[in-house]
Amino acid sequence: MGASIKKAVFPVAGLGTRFLPATKAMPKEMLTVVDRPVIQWVVDEAREAGIEHFIFVTGRNKGVIEDHFDKQFELEQTLRDRGKLSELAVLEADLPAAGQTSFTRQQQPLGLGHAVWCARELVSGQPFALLLPDMLVEGGAGCLKQMIEAHDRLGGNIIALAEVPPQDTGAYGIVEVGEASGNTFEITGMVEKPAPDVAPSNLMIMGRYILQPEIFGHLETQEKGASGEIQITDAMAALHKEQKFHGINYEGRTYDCGDKIGFLSANVAFALNRPDLRDAFMRALDEVLKSAR
Repeated sequence: MGASIKKAVFPVAGLGTRFLPATKAMPKEMLTVVDRPVIQWVVDEAREAGIEHFIFVTGRNKGVIEDHFDKQFELEQTLRDRGKLSELAVLEADLPAAGQTSFTRQQQPLGLGHAVWCARELVSGQPFALLLPDMLVEGGAGCLKQMIEAHDRLGGNIIALAEVPPQDTGAYGIVEVGEASGNTFEITGMVEKPAPDVAPSNLMIMGRYILQPEIFGHLETQEKGASGEIQITDAMAALHKEQKFHGINYEGRTYDCGDKIGFLSANVAFALNRPDLRDAFMRALDEVLKSAR
């Protein structure tokens, strides 16, 4: 039913103030989980789902992200000269093909909704995926792949959901759900950062979306909401009056890498998921835990 999703937007203009001083001169999206930048993990998820055009909404001092997704001729030649062909193969496998990446600037920090609106011309009137790099997902089929499969069945707009402790609803966009069908739900309402006593559920919008291009019309006129910013959730709530929204209960675990505990947890989980690191890391982790008791 739904159109094939081939474009994805990655908002990477945030300042990363929660990770200062580490992010004073380096974008938060380039912090590493094990041996790959956070943004690379998210792009990997999009590539697995069949995305062909990667649209990055950047800001000042984010040029290193563009460099990361470009060829590094001197480095590649050095690796070749030194016979480090496995390392070279990793770099080549990670590199998007020529013309697959686009970069645009969010010139003012006006919020996530405004960052998405900045990508409107590059999206070119097509349904698109939106992936927040702060959120890493692990386990089973990739989250976006599951969402595109749901979109092919249901059409409309698809949002990935995850449960949060009820006391934490004030940190996320929260949905109200209706009739369920398998691992998908009809979404009957949504609100940005509600207090626990008025939250319609404890299901958070966990940073993965498939949206119809009509969202841009709402973002263009959207007033500032929670935190004094233009919120994507507010624009989706307006679009919800015109189009269907479904949520998908993602089969996996979510790590909020915009939070220090979430970031550290992601490093542990992703390291334990690596066959080449798991056993040695388990032993090292046991030693650390013993000394911490």
